[in-house]
Formats: sequence, structure tokens, C-alpha cells
Amino acid sequence: MIHLQISIVRSAFELNLDIQLPGQGITAIFGPSGSGKTSLLRAVAGLEKNPLGRIQIGANIWQDTQQGICLPTWQRALGYVFQESSLLPHLSVAENLNFGLKRALKLSNSVQSEANNALQASIELLGIGSLLQRMPDELSGGERQRVAIARAIAMQPQLLLMDEPLASLDAARRQEIFPWLARLRDELKMPMLYVTHSAEEVTRLADHLVVLDRGQVKAQGPVSQVLTQVVNPVVMGEDAGALITGHVGAVDAQWHLSRVDFEGGSVWMRDAGLTVGKAVRIRILARDVSLATSEPQNTSIQNQLRASIQSITPDPHPSQVMVVLKCGAEEVLARVTKRAVNELALEVGMPVWAQMKSVALVA
Repeated sequence: MIHLQISIVRSAFELNLDIQLPGQGITAIFGPSGSGKTSLLRAVAGLEKNPLGRIQIGANIWQDTQQGICLPTWQRALGYVFQESSLLPHLSVAENLNFGLKRALKLSNSVQSEANNALQASIELLGIGSLLQRMPDELSGGERQRVAIARAIAMQPQLLLMDEPLASLDAARRQEIFPWLARLRDELKMPMLYVTHSAEEVTRLADHLVVLDRGQVKAQGPVSQVLTQVVNPVVMGEDAGALITGHVGAVDAQWHLSRVDFEGGSVWMRDAGLTVGKAVRIRILARDVSLATSEPQNTSIQNQLRASIQSITPDPHPSQVMVVLKCGAEEVLARVTKRAVNELALEVGMPVWAQMKSVALVA
């Protein structure tokens, strides 16, 4: 586990948190600009001046104010990926990677053979073998970030910090790098703290989610649970919805559809060329879910799930409410009008049918 107890007080800002995080996978640090995301990352890295508290990664204590412990950045076994790749422009990709490797060897107890193996593994993991002889100005933005990430993980860190690594990329380059980041998450055992203000990055990549607002933790937990909370919602408006993990249960080649099975039911979506058994994440937006009190008949909506109403909460607009539904082990959100709630006499505990007009594959 990771224990972060951090207090940073400035004249116009205060970051104050005490959280336990998983020891593997991606923990997204999410929130609007000015919420303290980068300050949190800098404190973990030892780059903030005089932060108070405790930073413990597994059995390793990097900082403990009460015990007088505060390791400098170079003694913290971390990798740091910034918004910009920060590659040395006069060195090739291979030379940039080897330069980072030499620095890592000076700062650690790793032997040359172990470090070389780690570097080769990072090159293969991020698919940059064909880029090694290129210069940084010959790379796309996505390629530069993949090189920067490879350089960071080649140092065999206990913790990888990523500060909005896709923020400087256009939409096409972000789509290009998403699969590599997902592979990083799935194949590496090291934990990652990933700062972002993008709901798309959270839904596609995060396992755990910490939501910051004005330096305070607004919510934290498994990403699927945090995204469906309706009291102090994390994602509002048109992006509100549920994130569900399942697997491809069947492919209908005639109609170019795939069925995604999960604990609680199954839904059909456009075939993305995935094989049966492939693990996937799907996103069902609240705006795409309608409710019926009896099984719908003669409808074009193909995805219908039995559900029970868990809660009915006012939405920001006075005409609407957010309904939390339980479909097996999963929660689904539906945004409907108050008039519909009244006419259907909907109430907590009531069984209903959830109709889903659209299902999106996110990972």
C-alpha cells in the first residue's frame, strides 16, 4: 500500500490529505486546475518546500515529519513523466535512454546487467525499438512521450509519477498512446500516480481514483464506484455515467456486433474486432439510459437489463433527477425527468427495466 499524509500551506492555497492507495495499477489524481494535483505529485517526489506529513511506499518511508525523515528527490526510487517529454534534443532516442540509465546507475545499487535488462524491457513494453536511431525532432508527440515513459521505468522505480502526460498532445496523438499506457498498467507491477483533469483518461486508464477540490480529497476509491456516486458527483452534465468491466462473450459477425458480459447482465455494442474472452471496459452514459416498469416490447433499443432502484437524487437542472440502478453487482446511472418519475411512480427499491440506447467501448 501507499500512505500519503501531506500538508502544504500557502497564503492562498492549502493541500491537506491523508489517504491509503493501492500498491499497484494506476491511481488517477483528478480535479480541476488549481485543485492541488501537481502539488501532490511534487510533494511525493520531494520537490515541494517544507511539506508536512508522511510518505510511505510499501515498507519504505520517504518522509515522516515526526521522525525527522525527509529523503531528497535523488534518494526516492521514483520515475517522473512530465507534460513535455524533456528529451535532450542533441541526442538520439537510444542516447537519451542510455543517458538516463547512467544517471540511474549512479543513484541506485543496480548492476549494469540488471539496468540493461530493465531498459530493454521498457523498450519492448512501449514499442519504441524502431525509434532508437531517430532524433527527438523526428518523433511525433506521442512517440516522444513513449520514449520519456520508457526512460522513467528503465530506472526501476518503486513508484511512477505521471503529470498530465497527454496534455500537450492533440486528439490523434492521445488516441495513439492510450493502448501503450494501458499495456503499462496491465503488465507492470509498480504503482502509478497519474494526474489528469480529463474524464476520458480516467475512464480508460484508472483503477483507483482520487478526486481533489481546492486541496481537499472530495472522493476516492475504485474508479467504477467513485464515478457513479451522485452525492457530490465527480463527473456531471453530459459525461455522467457508469464504468463497467466485463469481457467479450460473443461476436455476431452478421450484424457486426459484440456482446459484453459482466456480473449483472450483458449488452451488445459495435464490433471492435476483439476476440471472445477479451477483457474490456465499457461506459454507459446516464443520458443514454431510460426506464420502464415492465419489460419493453417492440423497441429498437436492444440492450435491456433488469434492475432495481437504489436512489433518486435531484440533478443540477430542476426538471431532472439522477437514478442509481443496481444491475447485478454493477451500478448504472439514468438521468430522467421528474415528470417521468411521477408518472411511473418510481421509488427506491422498485424493480425496473433499464434500456440503454448506446454503449461505448473505452478500453
